[in-house]
Amino acid sequence: MNRRWFPLAAVALLLVLAAPGSAHAEGWVPTWNGLARSDDPREVATTLQVLLLLTVLTLAPTLIVMTTAFTRIVIVLSFLRQALATQQLPPNNILVGLSLILTFLVMGPTFDRVKDQAVVPYMNSEITQAQAFDRAMVPMREFMFSQTREKDLKLFLDLSKTKLLDREKVLREHIPTGVLVPAFVVSELRRAFIMGFAIFLPFVIIDLVVSCTLISMGMLVLPPILISLPFKILLFVLVDGWHLLIGSLVHSFQVG
Repeated sequence: MNRRWFPLAAVALLLVLAAPGSAHAEGWVPTWNGLARSDDPREVATTLQVLLLLTVLTLAPTLIVMTTAFTRIVIVLSFLRQALATQQLPPNNILVGLSLILTFLVMGPTFDRVKDQAVVPYMNSEITQAQAFDRAMVPMREFMFSQTREKDLKLFLDLSKTKLLDREKVLREHIPTGVLVPAFVVSELRRAFIMGFAIFLPFVIIDLVVSCTLISMGMLVLPPILISLPFKILLFVLVDGWHLLIGSLVHSFQVG
């Protein structure tokens, strides 16, 4: 069959299924045994809530990455691997796993507040789903505000054309979450790149020293990376690099 007939065949099939008096459907949405239509608006609303919940669950990994400490941590660890020039060591699984562990360590107090203020009352049927969501957003917004620059907030307020009563003094209560999240991500990227630059400096000096030494000795064919890589690893081990890096990452969130 020619491919151009496929859309026409699909439309015809839908028309047959949606025809009144069909054995499977009455209207445009087909039904099956055990899955019948309902005239009760409350049941329809419940179905829409389930569909919305499934949609949110599909976006949950992205939300966790963009609204927690994960972004800064994984970028700094990636900078470290690039500075060491160790190719795929540590592997991506190790870096992502370590980033997740540190993320839960940093976000522990915030997640505890979300659990106490929103999850537990909702599970005990003390509050509604909407109230639980509003309560859960309060600790998350406070964490993002503590790590977001005011300059980035004003940038996205201008980009989103959000109108505030006082443009000079931006109040947190008046800033929408849709503006706060991208501003938080930009601030995290800036801090991650600053820390990555600080990580690169000592290793770049080692590369320069090794390159100049090889050139002065006339060893132009020998790749400098073969000589500098052991010295980079030795330097990182001698200064207890993992201890310093992890400690600096966690303290960077406490300082804000």
